[in-house]
Amino acid sequence: MPSAQPRVLFVTDLAYEARGRRYCDEDIFLSSRLREDFRVALCHPLDAAELMGGFDAVVIRNSGPVLHYQAAHDAFRDRALADGVLVYNQLTGKADMVGKQYLLDLSAEGCPVIPTVDRPEDLARLPEAAEYVVKPKAGADSIGLEIVPRDRLESHAFTAGAVLVQPRIELRSELSFYFVDHAFQYALHAPHPGRRWDLEPYDPTPADLAFAQRFVDWNAIDHGIQRVDACRTPEGSLLLVELEDLNPYLSLDVLPDGTREAFVTSMKAALHRMLGDGAGA
Repeated sequence: MPSAQPRVLFVTDLAYEARGRRYCDEDIFLSSRLREDFRVALCHPLDAAELMGGFDAVVIRNSGPVLHYQAAHDAFRDRALADGVLVYNQLTGKADMVGKQYLLDLSAEGCPVIPTVDRPEDLARLPEAAEYVVKPKAGADSIGLEIVPRDRLESHAFTAGAVLVQPRIELRSELSFYFVDHAFQYALHAPHPGRRWDLEPYDPTPADLAFAQRFVDWNAIDHGIQRVDACRTPEGSLLLVELEDLNPYLSLDVLPDGTREAFVTSMKAALHRMLGDGAGA
């Protein structure tokens, strides 16, 4: 008899090479575990729009920076929204899913994010620093990022509205908090500044979790995996670096076995809930 398992199109670019990360290993593992509950087929992001009609849901995973295939992604997004396709992550995110404008908006609202501006005339609003980070609003994976000394910042030629400017702040460590839907799963930290992907498990404090949960709750996603990236200042406070809400790398390889299994269980349950098949209740 034919299988009653839901059909899931798992979107990934297994050939994408990211500095310090093995995207392909993570997606081979995760898709193999989802296959325990679903009928899973893998496809490249360039093929997703054409193929998704034959599936019950689409799961976007390590598909690489969208800017490498922006037109194809926009076509996929428009078609999925128009046809009511179930997509995980849900395509209504307000964070990295639509660029980095949210960092500017949250900074203007006084939220705990790295101070951010996007116009030369607003540079005076930034705190004094020896160096500043200039990065495209549509960037990802540090593509197009520049470090600019203070004495060159005023004369730096950047297009207003196209890039973000932030002070390059001193930090004690970098942390990432991982959520399935709105539920916290685990946290990792990079205790050595400058070694972003040298991650270790981290036991967050209640204040740490409240910080991360604030941004997840702010976002407009009911179904999806979100990664809240933060830095800890020398004074001990946390500042948001980014909220990855499209295809966050999960660093599953550095997790203890029990934590990794719990994450897989949570993701399966979340997909069942989104599909409404009763198995994720």
